[in-house]
Parts: sequence; C-alpha cells; structure tokens
Amino acid sequence: MLDLRPDEFRAVVNQVADAAEQFLAGLDGRRVTPDTSGDSVAAAFGGPVPEDGLRAGALDDLAVVGELGRVTNARFFGYVHGSGDPVAAAADLYASVINQNATAWRSSPAGIAIERTVVGWLAQAIGCPGFCGVFTSGGSLANLMGLAMARESRRPANEEGARPGVVYASAEAHMSMHKALALLGLGRANLRVVPVDDRFRMRVDALEQAIAEDRAAGRAAIAVVATAGTVNTGAIDPLSEIARVARDNDLWLHVDGAYGAPAAIAVPARFAGLALADSISLDAHKWLYQPLDCSVLLYRDPAIARTTFAYTGDYARSLTDDPVEGFAFFEETIELSRRLRALKLWVSLRYHGLAGFREAIRADLEHARMLARLVESEPGLELLAPVELSAVCFRMNDGGEESTLNARNAEILQRVIREGRVYLSNASIRGAFALRACFVNHRTTDADVEAIIAAVSAAATPRT
Repeated sequence: MLDLRPDEFRAVVNQVADAAEQFLAGLDGRRVTPDTSGDSVAAAFGGPVPEDGLRAGALDDLAVVGELGRVTNARFFGYVHGSGDPVAAAADLYASVINQNATAWRSSPAGIAIERTVVGWLAQAIGCPGFCGVFTSGGSLANLMGLAMARESRRPANEEGARPGVVYASAEAHMSMHKALALLGLGRANLRVVPVDDRFRMRVDALEQAIAEDRAAGRAAIAVVATAGTVNTGAIDPLSEIARVARDNDLWLHVDGAYGAPAAIAVPARFAGLALADSISLDAHKWLYQPLDCSVLLYRDPAIARTTFAYTGDYARSLTDDPVEGFAFFEETIELSRRLRALKLWVSLRYHGLAGFREAIRADLEHARMLARLVESEPGLELLAPVELSAVCFRMNDGGEESTLNARNAEILQRVIREGRVYLSNASIRGAFALRACFVNHRTTDADVEAIIAAVSAAATPRT
C-alpha cells in the first residue's frame, strides 16, 4: 500500500531534511558545474523501475542528484536563475503535503486567499497598487497570457478564430514573444521588431514610425511589449513614453518584467511608468530568490482576463455568487489544475520581510556595479554594454579581428565553466561574443565577484 504511518512520514522527511542540510552546508565548496558526462548521469539514474519498493533506500541517492546538478551557490551567475530561498523550499514541501488544487475557493479556501493576498503584496511593492493577477509556471506562460488578453481586448478570436494583428517589441525582447504570437495564431511575421538605442532600449521614435507605417498599410495593431530588464543586458525600455504611444494608438501595453520588475521594490525610480501597463509579467523565481517554479502575471482589469480565459463546464461551475467563496482562478488563467505556488512566497515574505528582499536586490545591483568597475580597471577586459540592472556583459579584448575575439572569448567561457569555480553565461552584443554575469543571488559576496575576474584571467592565460 502507498499510505504511510505518521512516524514513517516523519522518518522520510527527516531523511530528506538531512540530505538538504548536507547539500546547503557544502554549497560554498562545491563546483558550480558537475565534473561528469551524459553517459555517467544516464547510468546513475537509469535502470529498470523496481518491482518491489526500496522504502527508505529510495532516498539514498538524493545526494547524487545534488552532486550531478548545476549548483546555484554564491558563484552561479548564469542566465537569470534565482538562488532559491531555503525557507521557501520548506514551505514548498508543505504545499506538496497538503496537496491543494489552487483553482477555486471551494477547492482551496486558504490557498486562494493566500494567492490573492500575495498578488496584492507584489503589486503594491512594485508600485502597481490595485492590479490583480495569477501565479503561473514562468515568464513565458505569463507573457503568452498577457498577449492573449491583448488579442481578446483588441481583436477578439475566442469564438471565430484568430486574425492577423501586429505586436510591437524591441530587438532585445525575449524569445517567448515569438512563441506567443505563433501559439495565439497571430503569426511570427506579425511581431514587429523595433530598433534599440545605444543603451539597448526600445527607440520610441522608431516605434511610432512602425505603427504609422502599419496603419498606412491597413494592418491592424494589437499591442506593444515593453521590456523591464532585457535578458541580455538588463536594459529597461522607456516605459512612460511607450505607455503614451500605446495610449495614443489604442494599443494594449504588456511589460515583460520577468527579470527586472522585482527590482522596482528596491529602485522604484528606474521603473517609472510601470503602473501604466495593462499587464506585467514578473518571475519570483528569478529576482525574489524563490525555488522554481514561481511566476506571476499582473493585470489592471480582471474583466478582460475573464473574457479571455473563462470557459467553465457544468461540473466546475460555482454554486454561489459570493465574490469571495465563488471566486475561481481558472476563469482568469489558462490552467485548471494549479499547484499552490503562492505558499512558498507567502512564507518567505513573512519570514524575511519585504525589507530583507529589498536589501538583497540592492546588494545584487551593487555587485553588478562592482564587477563593472573591476572590468574597467583590468587591462585587456572591456565592458560591452551599460550596466542598467544586474547583468554585466564584458569580454577579453587583447587585440585582433572580431571573429578572432569571438572565438577566443567563447574558448575562455568554456574553460571557466570546465574549471567549475564560477559559472557565467554568454550573450551576443552587436555581434560580439560576450561573457555575461547576472546577479540574482542572495548568497553572493564581494569575494565571489572578484572570483569572476580571477577565473576569466586564468582562463585567458595560455597554459604551458
């Protein structure tokens, strides 16, 4: 049988807790990238499914899972990957135990109340009081849903099917925008890519010109996507000016803030105009340090969300008109079955307080500025983009053609990753291969920032 006695469950949890404690205790000394291969990992976790259960022995290999994973310790600077608050991880265990379907109040009264509360907290914290929202799996789904709402508000498709409609986004917009237009039936050809300025921000004049050209050609426009923290450089589009253009042209304004929007908690002035958006994506598993997955879509008007997503079978229909007890998230989101993602962030915010997150974000911002200063002071290194938030793009430049420099920096990155001390990612900055460090890590110290320069310098020095 599958059921466990309370004492058996306690033993399982203790075994998991011991493995987690050992993992965290050794985090700082671990290689960021495991020294392994595809065949080795497959062998470690392959084999036939046990016919008879291993009982407690089934947990013996948890340490191996940690050893063969990529470690988000203080020197993990790849992508935009949050460091994972252990308090939130513990809350996630409890969410799994109580196993709530956060789909409607009648399915999970406490869960729905918590999610709506946390959505309100986040909206207030980033300067968008009054916004509603839902938790999602990630920024890609949040962006898809934001653009689905845009489509339904400007060019309805739910009943008769999608018609072509133009969406404007900068050349630095996330790849999820292309996917969203394809999935929504608008077509990738209708994503109008707007040039950026020397700080990698959408050019408002180019946006206005593109809209005018499409209008003159008889093409219907739907939305503008502004980015609050581009994935390559952390650039923040001029949100207030873009909001004006969207308003003047009756276009939906979606802000992709999956990476950057949480920083509005710490540096609100940089996000002026964010509250003018119709919808905003925000990833708590990025810059609010939550374990995956934990993303949020905020929106101004829940009526448009319901127009876009509500379609309820009789078996799920609410039996009350009470605004609280009759509430259903499934009428404002794509998902029906929904994990209680909000619980871990609710516990995490209550445990650390908003001030704790504000301090951690400001530390990340300062670490990015510190790395930029170190790069500028180091002979042979150069910055490739302004440091707007916490992403730093740089390279080794000791002379030579661009193609040679690109190959050299790609080789340096591979050496840094193989060495395992720090983990960097890469970006293409106007055709140049960049080494990229992104600071969304509450564990990082000044010494870890200095380790980046040491690792790159060592990788750039030919071995004899």
